[in-house]
Amino acid sequence: MDRGSLPVHPGSGRAASSDSRTPAAPARIRIPAISLDQPLTSLRVQQDGRLGVPDEPGTIGWWSDGPRPGGPGATVVVGHVDSATGPGAFHGLSTLAPGDEVTTVQDDRSTMTFTVRALRQYGKNAFPDSQVYTTTGPPALHLITCWGTYDRSRREYRDNLVVYATLDNAGVPKG
Repeated sequence: MDRGSLPVHPGSGRAASSDSRTPAAPARIRIPAISLDQPLTSLRVQQDGRLGVPDEPGTIGWWSDGPRPGGPGATVVVGHVDSATGPGAFHGLSTLAPGDEVTTVQDDRSTMTFTVRALRQYGKNAFPDSQVYTTTGPPALHLITCWGTYDRSRREYRDNLVVYATLDNAGVPKG
């Protein structure tokens, strides 16, 4: 994944409205199938309209102005597949399969468990923004990393991998 930003446009970057029904922000992600258990950092839409990416290859971030786990729409989580020095936090993402579980732990210590439904690879120039960055509809989790052929001249991957997961526990936080 290139260091600057995710080459997709999630929207205006406006924060979701908050009220007493707004779910808690995610603080951690756990994916047992790939032995991943890490904290999440906040990512924002940059001035160019693209979602920023984590600064470090071992860090995972979430679109903090987008939907939160359990609320309407898709919580978007981003991590690097690798770096010049080795594997990134999402290096095992492509090995996930439908039925695998992903759990988010919110800052109020509640948890939300999602089930992987599909993995899709998209060219960066054909990325389905409106399908990935959904702010309405049922609660979902979309995990994004770079994938496919690495373009050495541009110093980036040509594609993105998106893991689509749906909420298991009917929106009721555990905790």
